[in-house]
Amino acid sequence: MENKKLLIYIDGAARGNPGPAGIGVVLLDEKKKRVKDYYKFLGKTTNNIAEYNALVYALQEAHMLGAKEIVLHMDSELVAKQLKGEFRVKNNNIKPLFEQAIHLINGLEKVEIKHIDRSLNKEADKLANKAINLSGLNTTIG
Repeated sequence: MENKKLLIYIDGAARGNPGPAGIGVVLLDEKKKRVKDYYKFLGKTTNNIAEYNALVYALQEAHMLGAKEIVLHMDSELVAKQLKGEFRVKNNNIKPLFEQAIHLINGLEKVEIKHIDRSLNKEADKLANKAINLSGLNTTIG
């Protein structure tokens, strides 16, 4: 990959908590050109589990694309603050996903975590909801 830096927008969504859930990931290069989209239906889970799944998939994708630096944009304040060490991870269902995310983050040279307003995360949200709407179909990568 030529671009060593990626701008990544992630979102997890669950209709009901727990309920049918999906993830959406948008990866952009430094010039904000779309590199890849990703969405996946998760089945029935909570919103926070969906948010963490989106994070893990995004980090895995960044590694596969050979990124060295990433800027993660997310509208989940909980996930952002847990990643920054401002909040502890208390939920036992989230701990393994958090640990996996930290492991993937540690494999990158530079990671910036940005908590953004939901209105600035429309593309990732649209993909997460698309995954739920297509419930049960195979993972789609665009």
